[in-house]
Amino acid sequence: MFIGQMSRHPREYVPNHRDRCPALVNFGMRSVRFAHSKDDVSLAWTRSGSGPRLVKTAAWLTHLEYDPVSPIWSHWIEWLEGNFDYLRYDERGCGLSDRTTGALGIDTWMADLQSVLTAARFDEPFAMMGMSQGSSIAINYAVRNPDKVSKLVLYGGYARGQFRRGDVALEKFYRAVIDVLALGWEENNPAFNSVFTSRFILDGTPEQIEWFRDLLRRTTRADLAAELLTARAELDVTELLSQVQCPTLIFHCEDDQVAPLAESEFMARRIPGSELVVLPGKNHILQKDEPAWAEFKKIVGAFLGGSAETATSNAGLSARELQILDLICQAKSNKEIARELDVSEKTVRNHATNLFAKLGVKSRQEAILAAGTFSMQKN
Repeated sequence: MFIGQMSRHPREYVPNHRDRCPALVNFGMRSVRFAHSKDDVSLAWTRSGSGPRLVKTAAWLTHLEYDPVSPIWSHWIEWLEGNFDYLRYDERGCGLSDRTTGALGIDTWMADLQSVLTAARFDEPFAMMGMSQGSSIAINYAVRNPDKVSKLVLYGGYARGQFRRGDVALEKFYRAVIDVLALGWEENNPAFNSVFTSRFILDGTPEQIEWFRDLLRRTTRADLAAELLTARAELDVTELLSQVQCPTLIFHCEDDQVAPLAESEFMARRIPGSELVVLPGKNHILQKDEPAWAEFKKIVGAFLGGSAETATSNAGLSARELQILDLICQAKSNKEIARELDVSEKTVRNHATNLFAKLGVKSRQEAILAAGTFSMQKN
């Protein structure tokens, strides 16, 4: 067993599959274990917290030891661990997973996810969260395994990479960004800071930007980063969007410079019954001091853990209004609700108007939040 001491700037731990990773590594209070892929790559994963089951697909960039003490990710982990039975992992080439990539692509990332789920013996069904490129993996898995995924939360994501959007200028820019990696990955290069690093936390403080640069250097190497970015640009799960069956909630910051809002709008138009929540802000990774962070937590908490069941006594909802609120919490559209209850869409709209008034809300998102609030008050 290898024991690592948690610190503000953890020492770097770079496993290599040729040396075989230890079966268990303890970092602070978190146990990191390792799954092995079909092509013999060690994948680091950890499971923590309690509550509804939630799997987060791997995205750029994570480090299971470093993230909990980094101001970039620590508030995410603290909240997710505090509210969910939370499973996360470092993708191949990053963090505590092997620093090798092999044949990258959606099939490889899907197989890696399955290897982690098998090793973790994660019970089904579970909710799944996909961030950035991880959204494509989450969508793919949900479509391929509709009996396993109960709900989807997609944040700052996309279904098609930069090379699959039919935008020649974007492709040229993205290739230039990858080239910049060689100039500034290891050094404090101003061109690297402005072209690459600051795009992820455009409104970040100097400290946050410095932590993000440190995160990049600790998480992977420049050559692997270039391979990972190129593979992301080739992703395209567009044809799967219409096949998503579970309730889906999509979030996107309106001025995100890494993944444009248009890509979440693209997904929302094609995923049946999905709902798009546009958050104020420019950062690709929501930071703790942003007002949007509090809004995100409330809505996701209600969506994944909330039920309309406890709202009756608090707001005087009728049985039918309660029924409709519960379906709204499942991110179902008025048309889907009407079909499920065998009533007209107009009837659904009328009931929704009444229950919104009783709850004191003006939108479906606020109704979901209110339902979750009632549930938390009861508990």
